[in-house]
Amino acid sequence: MKKILFQTNLKKKSCIARFLNNLPILGIIIGTLIMTGMQSPLQAQETKYTNPTWRFGVAGGANYNLYRGTTQQLNDKFTTPSAFHDGKGFGLFAAPLIEYHRPTSRWGIMLQAGYDSRNGIFDTKMSPCNYPTDLKTKLDYITIEPSLRFAPFKSNFYLYAGPRFAFNLNNDFTFQMPISYKGEEPGADIEGTFSNTEKFLISMQIGAGYDIPLSSQNSRTKVILSPFVAFHPYFGQDPRSIESWNMTTVRGGVALKFGRGHEVLAPVKVVDFVPIVPQIRFAVNSPVNEPAKARIRETFPLLNYVFFNLGSTQIPDRYILLEKGQVKDFKEDQLEEFAPLKVSGRSNRQMVAYYNVLNILGDRMGKNPSTNITLVGSSESGLQDGMAMAASVKKYMVDIFGINDSRINIESQINPKFPSKKPGGKRELVLLREEDNRVSIESSSPALLMEFQSGQDIRLKPVEIKASEEAPLNSYVSFNVVEGNEVFTQWLLETKDKKGNVQTFGPYTQKEVSLPGKSILGDETEGDYLVTMIGQTKSGMTIKRDTTVHMNLWKAPKYEEGMRFSIIYEFDDSKAINIYEKYLTEIVTPKIPIGGLVQINGYTDIIGDAANNQKLSLKRANDVKKIIESTLSKLGRSDVQFKVNGMGENEDSSQFENEFPEERFYNRTVIIDLLPKE
Repeated sequence: MKKILFQTNLKKKSCIARFLNNLPILGIIIGTLIMTGMQSPLQAQETKYTNPTWRFGVAGGANYNLYRGTTQQLNDKFTTPSAFHDGKGFGLFAAPLIEYHRPTSRWGIMLQAGYDSRNGIFDTKMSPCNYPTDLKTKLDYITIEPSLRFAPFKSNFYLYAGPRFAFNLNNDFTFQMPISYKGEEPGADIEGTFSNTEKFLISMQIGAGYDIPLSSQNSRTKVILSPFVAFHPYFGQDPRSIESWNMTTVRGGVALKFGRGHEVLAPVKVVDFVPIVPQIRFAVNSPVNEPAKARIRETFPLLNYVFFNLGSTQIPDRYILLEKGQVKDFKEDQLEEFAPLKVSGRSNRQMVAYYNVLNILGDRMGKNPSTNITLVGSSESGLQDGMAMAASVKKYMVDIFGINDSRINIESQINPKFPSKKPGGKRELVLLREEDNRVSIESSSPALLMEFQSGQDIRLKPVEIKASEEAPLNSYVSFNVVEGNEVFTQWLLETKDKKGNVQTFGPYTQKEVSLPGKSILGDETEGDYLVTMIGQTKSGMTIKRDTTVHMNLWKAPKYEEGMRFSIIYEFDDSKAINIYEKYLTEIVTPKIPIGGLVQINGYTDIIGDAANNQKLSLKRANDVKKIIESTLSKLGRSDVQFKVNGMGENEDSSQFENEFPEERFYNRTVIIDLLPKE
């Protein structure tokens, strides 16, 4: 018989798949533990001692070891005729343990250190001479297993996980050839020691257990029995530094733990009723006016798209559609409002400006009779649906705004000229299809388009956002009764000025009340007041609390006005800046105040990888900065400061929601704030 060496390079199978195939009963065990852990009945019996925080004991059980991979060269002196691949076997586990777990906490730590056997028998292999051969292993380790303990339901059920550090004690093998060639006498076993054995292994484990109390809750010394099951995947469990043999282990066993509880004091019984005055705190906050603030006059871009719901050819009801009789009262400047500076986002009225896009378009076409447009419907459902979508927009413009139908041409195509869904794309296709289901508004009439461009595919002229000024809610005087809404049936306020004039406000039932300063001050601009809170408790008790406060009448602050401009990008695009270069150079940069601050924030929608979106938003912002800096340099200006941020898809700072296509389009933006010198 010749010794034949085989070199194999088998890929390791999924440890989870092997585990489920070989141990279907384990799912039942784990499920039982979880259901048991969720059952944490409350017992109405009196207890004298708490559960122990520190527990000491011993754990024992059996390892079910699964072998995968390849081994053939057992040591320098012996190589088997055929390579062994799969196998399984049982080994003993025994270890003392220490556990720390506060009874009121979900978290704790565990430490086990002891004997860990990973014995097994490989499946019988036929040699090249048609001999059956067997290989038994004896692998023993000293194991150290620190773990983090977590009780998800604050019950006796717990999960644990952590690393395993194993030191090899024994690495013997027995090679057997039960039947010799042509019926001769059986051959002798070959025993030896594996070569190239890893003396130290680092792997991991995850498991679950359940604490079963064996002693009374009135006993100070607690005895706890804990059955457990653990899973040790093959990661880090290659016993040798050569070949590809690896192990996966499932361990089941029981731990016996001991600890001492702390005495629980019996509750004090109240014999006589003594009225207790609730601890009520009363606070008054009167904000001080800020003499100056910055606010933004925003140039808000208008998308030249109308997005349709998938499967529908009717204009969605989220767009603002007028009746014919309302057209005479509609004016584009009705949308203009001042918006207080809010770097982290915009209010809902900016989206309302976009949802008036058809009304703005109709108003502009009515004022400019020589203008013409082309409506291009795009739908994956086919050219017929695209044409129907474009026709519904045209019908609205003709029927409501009275635009001559000869001024509106309609076309259709499967995909828009700038699609969101790219060839080969595989992620979030439903959202991208929603964005491509749209009608594009195209025109060569300058009266409708942005001031720096002309021709097809150019966006509509933006609108400006202005504002009227009212006393903001944060200028109101607030009165706060801490815990009062839980104690009082109602409460009221009395204010008394230096002249002795008293005003009463209320009654109230809520915890906090805000009043405009003018309702207290009247015609006075400021004053000192004694404010008294009078509360009626549920038991009929009257409680008073008072404090003094200086109040100021709110005045509209003096504003230093800034300007905001926006650039909108197509999906996953950072090069759209090319068509905006003239806009940034000739429109935006000349408006930067002397010594001013230019704050540039880049954003994306939620489609795609978050890390990539972060990089994309910063790239967009830096492209804008580069163009503005170059223009300033040509003008000989070096007085401007810049702040540049890439906000990515962070929904806390996003300009809009991400539910509808138009919201995602408006989130693909760079916002440029031109602020006066502080």
